[in-house]
Amino acid sequence: MRRRSFLLGAATAAVAGTAGYYRQRIVETPANVSYPGMQAGHALRDGAALPAASAHHRHEVVILGAGVAGLSCAWKLAREGFTDFVVVQGPEFAGNAASGQQDELHFPLGAHYLPLPSMASSHVREMLADFGIIESGAGDARPVYDETVLVHSPAERLLRNGRWEDSLLPMTGLSDADLAQHHRFLAYIERLHTQLGNDGRRVFSIPIVLSSQDPAWRALDQITFKQWLEREGYTSPALHWYLNYCCRDDYGAGYDVVSAWAGLHYFASRDGHAANAAEGAVLTWPGGLSVLAERMRQAIDARLGHTRWLMAGTAVRIAETPTGPISTCLTSDAEPRAYTLQSRRTVCAMPLFVAQRLLPDIRAYGYDPAVHASAHAPWLVSNFLLEGYPLEAPGEPLSWDNVVYDGRALGYVVSTHQLLRVARSPRSVFTAYDALSGQSPQAVRQWLTTASPQALRDEASADLIAAYGKEFWRHARRLDITVRGHAMASPLCGYLSNAGLAALREVDGPLLFAHADLSGYSVFEEASWWGVVAAGRILGQSPRA
Repeated sequence: MRRRSFLLGAATAAVAGTAGYYRQRIVETPANVSYPGMQAGHALRDGAALPAASAHHRHEVVILGAGVAGLSCAWKLAREGFTDFVVVQGPEFAGNAASGQQDELHFPLGAHYLPLPSMASSHVREMLADFGIIESGAGDARPVYDETVLVHSPAERLLRNGRWEDSLLPMTGLSDADLAQHHRFLAYIERLHTQLGNDGRRVFSIPIVLSSQDPAWRALDQITFKQWLEREGYTSPALHWYLNYCCRDDYGAGYDVVSAWAGLHYFASRDGHAANAAEGAVLTWPGGLSVLAERMRQAIDARLGHTRWLMAGTAVRIAETPTGPISTCLTSDAEPRAYTLQSRRTVCAMPLFVAQRLLPDIRAYGYDPAVHASAHAPWLVSNFLLEGYPLEAPGEPLSWDNVVYDGRALGYVVSTHQLLRVARSPRSVFTAYDALSGQSPQAVRQWLTTASPQALRDEASADLIAAYGKEFWRHARRLDITVRGHAMASPLCGYLSNAGLAALREVDGPLLFAHADLSGYSVFEEASWWGVVAAGRILGQSPRA
């Protein structure tokens, strides 16, 4: 049965989903708080002493980090028949694409969707085809996707003036002048999808290294997105709110500090289509992008015929020797053990603020952290396990993505939205996202180190309380908050001309770098690109540029 047939029964079954659980009095759910990678990161920062290595291993290739970039590198190597490699997991498998599970419900601990990849993102299309997510036509303008992972309808809604609207861009009740600005902006973005620079390349492409180098367009990187909007005569408060929200959502920073080039890139670089989905569709799963990380793991297992390629532990030191890099890694046991890995090639598939702590001097590669380090946005990803559903405000029904106009955070997604069933699931997980962009990243990180679980809960629930009031707590049975102090690099003004990042992108020796940080911002397409590029260099293949 096609998923649209399942949805036919949803309206009549909606009442049943709210009747199963109701607390007699309001009790705010205690928060379980986790800080993935913080302990290991602070130990590196503070130069903690290491135990003597108890084991020594040698491999042709060592990949340090099992986030999207590291796994993509391993997937590409295995796909090409290269087998002598290991991946050191790091503090969290899948990194920003990790997920959790409670009572058989999966939910994201980080990224929760993937836009349909454009033609330029051929590495993502190859991956999705390998996993069966693209069922046919991976090289076509409109491939056929597995329909179960295309976001189901209704996909998004916006709570504004006490009513849910069916689009995140406010369009209801606005003046003719405001609406005209909205349409003018959307028409401009449509033209940018095919805009070429003076070098014949698309001005905005993803991965960004395939974008045009035309100086006239790259000059947009010297002003903020807000400044560009004001310069171009966009004054609509609703449009400004929407574009600021988009920057906070994708980059972890407001449009008053994000580069204008990056602000336009958000919209103009992605133009993927599907033969069996409406325009603007995305791919999503109850557990978010952890599914892609798990598919990579399974594909590598199958091609190598074993699981030993993935090693527990976190890299804590890299020594560069005449016979190749030697990496010291530390397990997370009650009594941590150290082991070393020697290789011909080592891939640093970790954030650059971590890599700089492992290497004797990263400046030898042209990257000076004091000059070239990107701002990294802190995030909260908070999962509320619900029994039944809170009463909704009028307007559009509960959707996959739910956003509060002028909300403190970035809204919430519903993990059970993708489940194919006639009746609404009696339980669900609402995943709330908060980029904490109201203060500087440094100030927020300082607050996060001292904030109580109650203070974090108040921040995590801000948009849900705005949507449902205190009655929301009658349904919340459990709350898990994931604190990511350095969740993603933010593309502030000048990031396109960052000479340090440009230098690390070109490194092709015993040591290689592979992480979304090389692009200056964090999305799946960029992280996987650098993993695939590193694998290509190991295999002697030249990357597209």
